[in-house]
Amino acid sequence: MKVRYQQVSPYQVRAEAIAYFLPSDEPYRTATLDRIREEFPSVAPALSSTDASGKRGTALLAYAADQDRSRKVVLVGVGQTNELTAETFRRAASTAARRVQNGIRSCALVLPEWSPLTAEDTAYAIVEGAVLGSYKFGRYKTVDPPEQLEEISILGTERSVTVRRAIEQAAIVCKGVYLARDLANMPGNDLYPETLAEYARQASMEAGFRVEVFTKRKIEQLKMGGLLAVNQGSVRPPVFIVMEWRGGKSKDAPIVLVGKGITFDTGGISIKPAERMGEMKMDMHGAASVIGTLYAAAKLKLPVNVVGLVPATENMPSGSAYRPGDIIRFMNGKTAEIDNTDAEGRLILADALTYAERYSPKAVVDIATLTGACVIALGHVTTGLMGTDRLLLERIKVAAEKTGEYVCELPLYDEYLEQIKSDVADVKNSGGRPAGAITAALFLKHFIGNYPWAHLDIAGTGMAPKEGPYTPKGGTGVGVRLFVEMLRSWDTGT
Repeated sequence: MKVRYQQVSPYQVRAEAIAYFLPSDEPYRTATLDRIREEFPSVAPALSSTDASGKRGTALLAYAADQDRSRKVVLVGVGQTNELTAETFRRAASTAARRVQNGIRSCALVLPEWSPLTAEDTAYAIVEGAVLGSYKFGRYKTVDPPEQLEEISILGTERSVTVRRAIEQAAIVCKGVYLARDLANMPGNDLYPETLAEYARQASMEAGFRVEVFTKRKIEQLKMGGLLAVNQGSVRPPVFIVMEWRGGKSKDAPIVLVGKGITFDTGGISIKPAERMGEMKMDMHGAASVIGTLYAAAKLKLPVNVVGLVPATENMPSGSAYRPGDIIRFMNGKTAEIDNTDAEGRLILADALTYAERYSPKAVVDIATLTGACVIALGHVTTGLMGTDRLLLERIKVAAEKTGEYVCELPLYDEYLEQIKSDVADVKNSGGRPAGAITAALFLKHFIGNYPWAHLDIAGTGMAPKEGPYTPKGGTGVGVRLFVEMLRSWDTGT
């Protein structure tokens, strides 16, 4: 999708649809309506509608007759100006784009001069909302593929290098989110460990980061027993994807992001119910988010060193599959008793967290569709957050506040460790239903090294059962914007 800034009036722009943001308080509401009447006189009668109140959540769609053509004009209410936030503009811009996109290829959104945010922050949020809200996954549609906007313009009255740069940066981040969404939504017959690695390579060639893919032989040499055990039931070999963006000083320790890459999860021997098992193509969303983040970080040329680690495999049932009761040994030598083969994500993450220590990282954050328990606790709105380092947890919370990707911290009290205590190994891979998101994180804690660590459980927020304000049904791309914001502000203290 092409995204650009134009210093022209709404009447002059060649877009097929024009979107205005309408506040509910005076004199801004009246001034905005007067401007629309002046620019598009033919829509004046529609502006007396109650949908032109400016109340948040309202939207008015009208058609303007411009000499030899007709254009859509949409007004989206944003409420009181003193209550406006970046999230308000994201949601409003998404509403505008979704209202006009059927049969429309280009849309222009008018940058409001009355926004309490800076022009740069307002433009950034509008691009996020419009682009992310326009997303459609139509890769496999051969009949009536979904229509999608191809061009979005932000219209301003002043020549501004900083606004133009903000728009360009927002578009790059959105492309990283699109990449994560596309990967998460792809079916398991097309996206499996080897092809996931290939998509990571393609992203690296476009964005400029480094990729190395470990084959099964290398994984065996590293003694990644967790990844190998989960892979036993599949005819497809595992891979371990290492991605590096070196934007900081050579001596600076990197921030390591680890993404769960279960490309399809049947549950293994502890097989899942057939109902909705197809959604488990998205069990690699953590991996998708990490790949999307490395893409955006490299394209933005962020001045930080970032490493992305993705252990990838299928979890399949077969005569060679690992079983409940098995004891496996991980890369760091620790052992785990398998209580449930459907608690597999933590097993492959354990090896990746061990591998991360060789970078002597500033911090390590893993992201995974890890537990159904987190969905029960927080639904599909909020990501579960756990970890060992207060400063790192606060960094993530601040980034989440800015991007609107909600997180909620859950405790890692030692009392929960009793649930994953094993009589025959160092730890057990499942603690049962109570506090399942917490005990899963505590399992991972056994494998972290001498570094600050945080864990994001996106089981609810990564796989959406319905469309959100600017997220689609299915893979949402959650985590990409949060990680980019965290990385961007790492050394600035903001």
